[in-house]
Amino acid sequence: MGDAVADIGRLYATHGEWLRDWLRRYTHCPQRAADLAHDTFCRLLEKRPAPPEHAKRYLATVARRLLIDDIRAREVERAYLDIVADRYGSADHLTPERIAEAVQLLDSILRLLDGLPHVVRQAFLLRRLDGLAHAEIAAALGISDRTVKRHIAAAYSRCYLLAYGEA
Repeated sequence: MGDAVADIGRLYATHGEWLRDWLRRYTHCPQRAADLAHDTFCRLLEKRPAPPEHAKRYLATVARRLLIDDIRAREVERAYLDIVADRYGSADHLTPERIAEAVQLLDSILRLLDGLPHVVRQAFLLRRLDGLAHAEIAAALGISDRTVKRHIAAAYSRCYLLAYGEA
């Protein structure tokens, strides 16, 4: 284990500044770039991979994934704040903790939906968001009413498993 930590330490010493500069080009913010570079090396410490042959390419790949996650979280946060502002006229009463909780919840929902097969996701969203009846969903998707029921049940089952585990 010590060797992996030492390898990551050398990787940080050799390429940490390069990674911060690389991320700064995409974030346009030195603090966010530093945070994402830090998160990149934390991710490496968690996984303890073998030292990569092409260090910069490997670091850029890990950092790019974190950057995408960061962008998605910011988009979810912005959408949440827009909805709150539309509904209540202002988002002033929200605390950072409430915003973080909402963003985590919405991100979990997005991951849940991303994990569903396309037609199952469509059926579930048509039912939950648009309020369509099973027959209307069946007509819209060109599937049987019975298949719609199975798809929606599968989506609810996945929701339950993610919320409560397999117990």
